[in-house]
Amino acid sequence: MSQDKLFVIAIGGTGMRCLESFTHLCGIGMFDNQEIEVLTLDTDQTNGNKAKAEELIRLYNRVKTFGSNEGGTPNANTFFSAKLNLHRYWTNYAGSGRENYKNLSKISTGVPEQQQKNKLISDLFLDTDSVQEFDLAHGYRAQTHLGSMLMYHGIIEAARNIAKGVNVQPEEKDLNSFMSKLEQVGANARVFILGSVFGGTGASSIPVIPKALQEFIKIRSGGKSDIDFSKVKFGATLLTEYFTFKKPDNNQKSTKRDSVIADSSFFPLNSQAALQFYQGDPTVKKTYKTLYHIGWPIVSKKVDEEGKEKTETGGANQKNPCHITELLSACAAYDFFTRKKGMDDSTADAEYVYKAVEFKNNSFNFSFNDFVGNENKAGETFANRLGAFFSLAHISLTVNKASTGDSGIRGFITRCDQQKLTQYNSISDDDCDDINNYFKQFAYTFENEKFIPGWLYQIRNTVAPGTFMFDSKAFPDTSSELKKLDVGTLFSDAKYHWPKGRIMSDRYDTFVKDQLIKQNYKEEQKVSTVKEKFMAHIYNAITESQAELTK
Repeated sequence: MSQDKLFVIAIGGTGMRCLESFTHLCGIGMFDNQEIEVLTLDTDQTNGNKAKAEELIRLYNRVKTFGSNEGGTPNANTFFSAKLNLHRYWTNYAGSGRENYKNLSKISTGVPEQQQKNKLISDLFLDTDSVQEFDLAHGYRAQTHLGSMLMYHGIIEAARNIAKGVNVQPEEKDLNSFMSKLEQVGANARVFILGSVFGGTGASSIPVIPKALQEFIKIRSGGKSDIDFSKVKFGATLLTEYFTFKKPDNNQKSTKRDSVIADSSFFPLNSQAALQFYQGDPTVKKTYKTLYHIGWPIVSKKVDEEGKEKTETGGANQKNPCHITELLSACAAYDFFTRKKGMDDSTADAEYVYKAVEFKNNSFNFSFNDFVGNENKAGETFANRLGAFFSLAHISLTVNKASTGDSGIRGFITRCDQQKLTQYNSISDDDCDDINNYFKQFAYTFENEKFIPGWLYQIRNTVAPGTFMFDSKAFPDTSSELKKLDVGTLFSDAKYHWPKGRIMSDRYDTFVKDQLIKQNYKEEQKVSTVKEKFMAHIYNAITESQAELTK
């Protein structure tokens, strides 16, 4: 892993879902010894995808928190090894006079001659009755020419407010905190941006963010401070279209506030135009070190619920299911943070990176090397840690039935106590609930006897019937099938299965009676609290049970 300080910026609804995948990579332990600054950036403060990603990070931090040490500390070779610091900024379009471009830009102020010039230049670039008047609260609605200007304006406005020190909003303070940490490390920063190029907020922001952040520092400091962003290492996803939704009808677009609504039928064209821009724009090529082109080259997945009458423009109801392209975007961040090639050359143009995956019988077939590559056995490390975390999730949710409200991790600790591993009894019920709840987000849960797929189940569903590292039997979704699950046989390849059970015993029993007793936490894992030692102990026991992946 790089010695640079790591920063992640998630932009727009798609960026938030990519951040969800990134957080789960941190959960399985892919970012050892790292304290990562995470900024969520959006126009839609109430967006459901944004709320879900932010709550997942809060839950992650509760799992790591011990006493007054909120969010814990970085660890190594264990689950939840990275420390995540969440910062939240959104452009505020809720106040009076800020609802749309026409009001926000104040084109009707000033002397008549100035008003006429304002209107002429606005009308030249922005449609008068639609683009200038739609409600900005739910984002830029695929109007990237408008969005780039307004996102830049929002960040500059925040810097000016902070410089004045008057009526600074909480979200502006959060942005200021993030920027202070970026300014502190300067050229020793790696900044990765998660977002799409086919929609509104992410597509609008990726080109202008580095410049906007640089200007933020200048304005906030009154010109006394600056960062040479040619030396700061920026990377980003160029995520093209991979989902569709209901086409908005004329009735929904009948009011000025909803006169513009994103139409997914234009996403392929938007993606093509965006890629042409990123290929040719000299500022982008000089600002970014690496750009990751990620897409879905077959029919895009429909994300609407059956029977939904309106197109969701944003807000709390916008909660799209997870997709494997978002996991690949998170893995792109991993590649960028571990990459050595070209990182110290401030004169080189951006490198454009893409990945190919086997496509056979109209399905993709993913192996563990397809996600993070195989340099320094990164693929095996990824598979080992994801498999171990998935096994522990099933121990909590399936074996000890946390998915249906039973004890989960508390039940597993009780089982450890029966093997005279009593050192973890002091972990509180609240702490156990946090761990159980994280696994519910990661894998699955039940609500009123209805099966609710979590992140990993949703990721796998976008690939099915193609292969995804694990055996299809590792993803049961009924109570009867879950009861039959063997948590030690999740991988498709039998050589990664846990040792077979003894007579009258299964793999899980053998794991508890043999492997848990043999293992313990290690000094190099840098764990100090009881929870950290518990996680490190279990991590060691499960990964050793999958020993073929560590050879």
